[in-house]
Amino acid sequence: MTTTPLDEPRERPDVQMDGSAREHGRTYQAAHDQIINEITHQGPRRPLPPVGAVRVPAGLSGLPRRPAAAFVGRAPAMSALRRTLRDTTATGLISQAVLGLGGVGKSELALQYACHHHDEYQLVWWIDADGPDRIRAGLAALARALTCGVDSIAAGQTTVEEAAAWALSWLATHPGWLVVLDNVEEVADVEPYLARLVHGHVLITTRRDIGWQHLNVTPLRLELLTREAAIDLLAGLVGPPDSADPGRLAELAEQLGDLPLALTQAGAYIARTPRMNLAAYLRLLSDIPARMYATTATAGGDAERVVAKVLTLSHLRIQAVNPLAIDVLNLLACFAPDNLPGSVLDGLPETDRIEVGDALALLESYSLITIARGPVELVPGQPEDLVSVHRLVQAVTLHQLTPAQRDRTHRIAADLILSALPDDPDTIGAWPAYQALLPHARAVLPGGSPGLNRLVTYLSASGDYANAVRLQQDIYTHAAATLSAEHPVILSIRHNLAYYTGQAGDAAAARDQFAALLPVEERVLGADHPDTLTTRHNLARWTGEAGDAVTARDQYPALLLIHERVKGAEHPDTLTARHNLAYWTGRAGDAAAAREQFAALLPVHERVQGAEHPDTLTTRNNLARWTGEAGDAAAARDQIAALLPIRERVQGAEHPDTLATRANLARWTGETGDAAAARDQYAALLPVEERVRGAEHPATLITRANLARWTGRAGDAAGARDQYAALLPVHERVQGAEHPDTLATRANLARWTGEAGDAAAARDQIAALLPIRERVQGVEHPATLTTRANLARWTGEAGADAAAARDQYAALLPIEERVRGPEHPHTLITRANLAHWTGEAGADAAAARDQYAALLPIHERVQGPEHPHTLTTRHNLAYWTGLAGDAAAARDQYAALLPIHERVQGADHPHTLATRHNLAYWAARTAETEPSDG
Repeated sequence: MTTTPLDEPRERPDVQMDGSAREHGRTYQAAHDQIINEITHQGPRRPLPPVGAVRVPAGLSGLPRRPAAAFVGRAPAMSALRRTLRDTTATGLISQAVLGLGGVGKSELALQYACHHHDEYQLVWWIDADGPDRIRAGLAALARALTCGVDSIAAGQTTVEEAAAWALSWLATHPGWLVVLDNVEEVADVEPYLARLVHGHVLITTRRDIGWQHLNVTPLRLELLTREAAIDLLAGLVGPPDSADPGRLAELAEQLGDLPLALTQAGAYIARTPRMNLAAYLRLLSDIPARMYATTATAGGDAERVVAKVLTLSHLRIQAVNPLAIDVLNLLACFAPDNLPGSVLDGLPETDRIEVGDALALLESYSLITIARGPVELVPGQPEDLVSVHRLVQAVTLHQLTPAQRDRTHRIAADLILSALPDDPDTIGAWPAYQALLPHARAVLPGGSPGLNRLVTYLSASGDYANAVRLQQDIYTHAAATLSAEHPVILSIRHNLAYYTGQAGDAAAARDQFAALLPVEERVLGADHPDTLTTRHNLARWTGEAGDAVTARDQYPALLLIHERVKGAEHPDTLTARHNLAYWTGRAGDAAAAREQFAALLPVHERVQGAEHPDTLTTRNNLARWTGEAGDAAAARDQIAALLPIRERVQGAEHPDTLATRANLARWTGETGDAAAARDQYAALLPVEERVRGAEHPATLITRANLARWTGRAGDAAGARDQYAALLPVHERVQGAEHPDTLATRANLARWTGEAGDAAAARDQIAALLPIRERVQGVEHPATLTTRANLARWTGEAGADAAAARDQYAALLPIEERVRGPEHPHTLITRANLAHWTGEAGADAAAARDQYAALLPIHERVQGPEHPHTLTTRHNLAYWTGLAGDAAAARDQYAALLPIHERVQGADHPHTLATRHNLAYWAARTAETEPSDG
């Protein structure tokens, strides 16, 4: 107990008090704070679904296997797939990419492989993978299927990212599965997932033919059908007597370029249309004016021209039979290609559900669309028919419309989606509908649509802040083109963009955006306008999150006075300002003042909002936290223990706030001296976090970090080091190499590397980390100053360089005093460590003693006479008093300190045991120097 090392427990608010926007209006959210550290894990093992369980694509019909006549000529490709995916010499993940132009049958090949060989896998799962959002949604659906309806993932109460992370962890820890990623548009979209999967097979279909080899993915190019296979496919579709006419079958196959999609649609047309045969169809095909399809050669080239010819004939026939079906097909061409919930079309003007159903059935009969009953339920208990259209059919359909027709069709599609979006996007029950409608909404909603605001609200509520920022930026770009820079709508959009930017992890950018917005709002709206006050509030909050807690604290008193004057002393916004003033007072270093402020605020919350209101529970949580920070860990533990059952009853056992309270109970249990119990509580919490939030959710990684920290504090430094070492690459991959949480994990890895006995390695790791923190977070950011302190500490611990450690602390101290304040707890720790290494450097025990003696009254005044830091300083004063030659004084000081340790921290606390040991030591040294009675 001779030095005070600075590890980096991560402080994460489970809900921060900030202004959150709702379609040009802003409201406060209640907040609480939670102290945690850092860590990661793998997902819990789940019972596998029954052998052969197959989830097939909603966009393909005729399952589990198409009739043999509909799938011909692909035996060599099927054999090649099987050889690759059943390679017994390969280890780890086996991946195959099927390459080819649109309409060549890539998805059909993958489907046939999955259906033919599903009994060889424990799980087969199909994901429409034409963008990162679709991949995450497919993985989230897998997580819900695997949880079998028994927990929050199955109930849709977790975010898409959390559920997708859970599914990835499941796949990473279970062998014997096949995942099909259909229609991958960009190699980069799947690269991060392939890097994280082992022990299974991934089958990819894509039009992209570059970039697969470096991912260790075997490419298989799927060519057009041979003429013989094309004839066989047509013969099976048209049936007798035309199936016995090889000449005309070959002629039609040549006309259609042996493209499976065109062949299938032509065969469906002939089979479905009365009095139609090969000869008549060939005549119709030759009569189509070239101008109707010659201009359709875009990305698909010849394939689109062929499909355009076939689609023109189908259009003419369907128009004669049911004109509404053509209108429906035009609409379907506007949406995302896969899995449009059929009920969206129920809102089509001047139609009813039966008429729309007849139109869809007719389109399906001509192989223009596919319909499948999927797991999506926009209305609980009512599974949707999911409608999909091949991308080539969409492209050709839209291309054949005039610009005016396209605009009108897009407007109708946008209105249908807007009507289908639920009114409560921030309610968990609405999230499955939003998830299903999101790709279609993004495809059809114009830039000024109010539906985009609802989408942003959904993304924010479900935790997908990165996509919320991107969509909010789109909203701003569109609005800025039509509105003045100081229009209230523009100001609100800017506010929301700053808010989501901060929530996505860029606190400094959020701070700067709010700082730029505030003077504009003060001038345009007025200094007391609610939106202006919200912006002031968020400027303070993100100033603190960016590292300047003192400035954040100092901004709140003026804001509080305005709230009290404008809204009243007990208005929820006023209580929020009081709450955050207390919070940032603590973060600025005055834990005792924060505790007193929360203690004064709590009865107001209880009287105004009720004893079990979430804001009241938040205030109880923070009162406990700052009670502990002020030195009374046992009281903090007891307060959290009393709060936990209330949160379990009121908010639910797996609510994020409840899980945060469990984490805080573990933390303060450890701070009372029972590190093993803290470790065990975190170990019990971790699988719950993994299941509820996802294996790679930030909160789950924090719980892993805390498990590592308390593993080390419980005596297993090597175990802590190894857990941090395993956690670091997860942080780097999930959050980025320079994310603050990643840097904190690097710092803690260094700390426990040193604690495990390798001080030189710890020193070198910290030395490598310091310039990164200086560049990324700033030279005077609190985390950077902590890193400098730890570099000094491990420089000294590495041996024979105590003077360098002393000098580094001496250089750091004036910066700490200026940036944090001369009486900030971390500043006092730096003074303590300067005293220690002053003693170690040149055996100057008297100087160390004197520095501790000067520091002690400051600790007693600032933190209290019984704060753990004060007791540590008393302990070190006694230690250096003894080394300075006064064994009797050291003995007496330890004797006076021991009963305080026993009373405050407990008889078995490690600090109590250390004091008892030192008392015995210096008592023995005193006896050696005192004359005997004889």
